[in-house]
Amino acid sequence: MASLKPSGRIRHLFEVNPKAVLQLGLWGALSIALMTVDHRYHAIDSVRDVLATAVYPLHVLMRLPTDTRNWLTEKWSSRSRLLEENARLREKQLLLNVQLQKLTALEAENRRLRSLLESAVNTPERVLMAELLTVDFNPYRHHILLNRGRQHGLYVGQPVLDQHGVIGQIIRADPLTSTAILITDPNHALPIQVNRTGVRTLALGSGNLHELELPHIPHNDDVKVGDVLVTSGMGGRFPRGYPVGTVTSVKFDPGSPFARIIAKPMAQLDRIREVMLLDNDPPIIAPDASDAVAAWTP
Repeated sequence: MASLKPSGRIRHLFEVNPKAVLQLGLWGALSIALMTVDHRYHAIDSVRDVLATAVYPLHVLMRLPTDTRNWLTEKWSSRSRLLEENARLREKQLLLNVQLQKLTALEAENRRLRSLLESAVNTPERVLMAELLTVDFNPYRHHILLNRGRQHGLYVGQPVLDQHGVIGQIIRADPLTSTAILITDPNHALPIQVNRTGVRTLALGSGNLHELELPHIPHNDDVKVGDVLVTSGMGGRFPRGYPVGTVTSVKFDPGSPFARIIAKPMAQLDRIREVMLLDNDPPIIAPDASDAVAAWTP
């Protein structure tokens, strides 16, 4: 039976080399000496700095793939976050703009209501506030629908005003709503007088929201551009002294005994939102109120 003997290469691995052992001891002692000197006297700091500087590019190259990946990821994430944040800011800006518009509308409404309340304080009659619901856009009929009716105390013939002047009067009162005719309606006539001279006449609706016609004023009557027109109190519907309009044009036709006079309503008829209704004693109304409004005489 053959004996098992290690080969020459294996025996060489386990052989002790005295020279190698001596070199290992010398290098170990030198390392210990260098570590002791460096620890106590910091003698090789400059050498360490040189070596660290020389090795730094290797560290950079080794980290370059990872740093590049992180940079790209961060840039992409930052761009996505910026896009999302930009979209959120746009939506927020749109919402704020809508809210700002509402606040602006509320502020304007608040100013109008405050003006109406101040006007109501200055009037000796009791007043009722109402809000506009709809407008009749027929050019030959200037009517508005209000959100107050008979149950709120409204009646046919009741005067309607805004903070600037006379708007018109109620021609139909339903239980919850009412219809008012504007002073510019072609079928409306309002007894007025020139505040400066006391000249009385009618203010007829022209069909134009910015014009009233003043007929039957002779050439020799003292009427000038800029004269203020107020209600005369004739006719029994409108109290005396409420502003109606301002004279804007006075023309004399030699072939006619009367001057052609145009006035502009003081009330902002094209911007009505809230109105005041004077609470006077209900007048005696003709069966057809729409016909009665044009039948007054000064």
